Amino acid sequence: MMRFIPLFLSIVICSLNIAQAQKFQGKFEPIDNMIPPPNVYRSASGAPGKAYWQQRADYKIKAQLDEKNNTLNGDETITYYNNSPDDLSYLWIQLEQNVNKKENEDFGYAFGNVRDSMNTRHMQFLTRAIDFPAGYTIKYIKDSSGKSIKSLVNNTMMKVILNTPLKSGESLTFSIGWSYHITDRSMYLLSREGYEYFPEDDNTVYLIAHWFPRMAVYNDTEGWQNKQFQKLGEFALEFGDYDVEITVPADHLVAATGDLKNENEVLTKTQRQRMAEAKKSFDKPVMIVTPEEATENEKKKTTKTKTWKFRAENVRDFALASSRKFIWDAQAVALETHTVMAMSFYPKEGLPVWSESSTLAVKNALEVYSEDVFEYPYPVCISVNTSNIGMEFPMISFNGGRPINGKISKNAKAGMISTIVHEVGHNWFPMIVSSDERQWMWMDEGLNTFIHQRTMEKRYPDYPHTVPKSIVPFMSGDKDIMRPIMTSSDNDLLSQFGANYYQKPTVGLQMLRNSIIGKDLFDQAFKEYANRWKYKHPNPADLFRTLEDATAADLDWFYRGWFFTTDNVDMELTNVKWFTVANEENIEQQNKTVKANIKADNAGENTKDFAGGPESITMVTTPDQAYGQFLSRMDDPEIRKQLQGKNIYEINVKNIGGLIMPITIEWQYTDGTREIDTLPAEVWRTNEYEITKTFIKSKQVEKVVLDPNFEFADTDTKNNSFPKVEEASDFDKFKSKN
Repeated sequence: MMRFIPLFLSIVICSLNIAQAQKFQGKFEPIDNMIPPPNVYRSASGAPGKAYWQQRADYKIKAQLDEKNNTLNGDETITYYNNSPDDLSYLWIQLEQNVNKKENEDFGYAFGNVRDSMNTRHMQFLTRAIDFPAGYTIKYIKDSSGKSIKSLVNNTMMKVILNTPLKSGESLTFSIGWSYHITDRSMYLLSREGYEYFPEDDNTVYLIAHWFPRMAVYNDTEGWQNKQFQKLGEFALEFGDYDVEITVPADHLVAATGDLKNENEVLTKTQRQRMAEAKKSFDKPVMIVTPEEATENEKKKTTKTKTWKFRAENVRDFALASSRKFIWDAQAVALETHTVMAMSFYPKEGLPVWSESSTLAVKNALEVYSEDVFEYPYPVCISVNTSNIGMEFPMISFNGGRPINGKISKNAKAGMISTIVHEVGHNWFPMIVSSDERQWMWMDEGLNTFIHQRTMEKRYPDYPHTVPKSIVPFMSGDKDIMRPIMTSSDNDLLSQFGANYYQKPTVGLQMLRNSIIGKDLFDQAFKEYANRWKYKHPNPADLFRTLEDATAADLDWFYRGWFFTTDNVDMELTNVKWFTVANEENIEQQNKTVKANIKADNAGENTKDFAGGPESITMVTTPDQAYGQFLSRMDDPEIRKQLQGKNIYEINVKNIGGLIMPITIEWQYTDGTREIDTLPAEVWRTNEYEITKTFIKSKQVEKVVLDPNFEFADTDTKNNSFPKVEEASDFDKFKSKN
């Protein structure tokens, strides 16, 4: 253990303590008390532990779409595997269609409350003046022997009380019969599924999602994840295999999760030939159903039906779309170890932009994500056109964006393509890296948006993409209503969850990658996290620990500030002092009269600019007592020699916003050149409020700027410069304008 030492060191320590007398905030303390401790299931490295387990559920579903009555009827058989160490006397089943019942939230207030003039759709959102049937009718629940199983429904959750407890390590097979009314998507502000009606040709596009009763997650951190579905926080689901048969009108096309197993029965000979051609087409899509064929198909409505059969392996969900309006194109995408079929389904209202851009966007997303995360493992990836939303499911997504009278603006097209890329990207987060969306929306939306934005930057550089500066308006907002990222999904405001759960985590990861850890090391660590938790259920702590484990970087200061608080970055360059060293010929005489370091009389004063020139400082020979017990001595003349003709700059930076970040300093020299120095975040360890640092420069400085490349989302750049940039007064702005 170290023991101390002479009086001069005590004096120095005391002076430092005086300089940082403000309240200690613990910004660099570990976050161990803020996240669950590691255990045998989840290790301290962030990897799944040796005893990690998760449940599994396999589904066999047969369903019938009744177009005349807009209903869906289904029978399903679930085989549930209890891999937990616990015996289970009951199961929880998710009934998300019940969220469409009148008593549940529909976010009508997002457009404001009742007022003297308002449109009828807004009033419908607030009051549901036109009511309609919604929610499940559960017809039966039976065990494998046909014996009824008792159940109790609590809104969007159903408790299935087992006749015999399900022992650890055993499985259970049971069946559920159900039906529900498919709802009109235009009747809701936030609707991920339902039907969209096209009055011009009297046809409908059906988006069938969270459509069958499905197992809730049972895990090591929460037991049953049976939080009610309230629309904002999405889904927590178990992996399994799906065999699905969907019976629809015979003139419908069906796009769905998984492999189509009976194409000879549901596709025409021409369609099968075109699909065979598409499987060899790597440079452009092939039309499986042309616009002309789709338009002709709209005109007649058959009373016959067809049953489409799909199989999907090791997925956490299943969704589909069905309509006679669909145009269908497809092309092959060659990945490292296999070929994926990228496809798009869209009505004629999507032309021409959907035929030009949708499947290409799917291809671009597949390629970039496969390179930057891990290879896409499934055989198909489908984009279906819809209105107003983007929504993801394994192998299929529903994506908004349509032209008006065949024309679309550049911004609208950029939004459409960005939506497709984003929703395809969700195949990685959370469809494979299966975090709990119901609890932590940011874990899938934020991580997905991070790679989505990189895809846009790589493949669509002319379109907008998120950068640290993008989050400044949000982080400059009202802290009284702002929530930290680490807020449960349903508890954020509808007006700000996009910024908080999508953009802010994205910017945080961008800063870690580009400015704190470094691209190569961060990319490897991010891939490590994704591969560790493929087909598993990670929590925030698993991500936090993995990024530290794989980079040797202590990031608790970053997690604490960025994820657990609403602090913002606002660094103020308070002052820059300029010094030069006095000529060496005066040193001998000065050594006789001066026993300590001396600065010019006004060297400690704040200055406004460099116009007054440098202050001269005198360096005296170090007295023996300053060395304590060391017998060796520094070469004082050499130190003076090294500093002769040099410029010494002392900067003072204050942490105004409260959020700790590294400091990038740009020196703009009088000869027109520039140089950047970077101080790591650790410079704030001993004083979380302000720091002072000294630099030696050969050239004279004309201007100093903090965060010159907007790397850290500084919310007030007006205080980042020295000399300070004087902002014009409101009166001067008025005079200039007029």
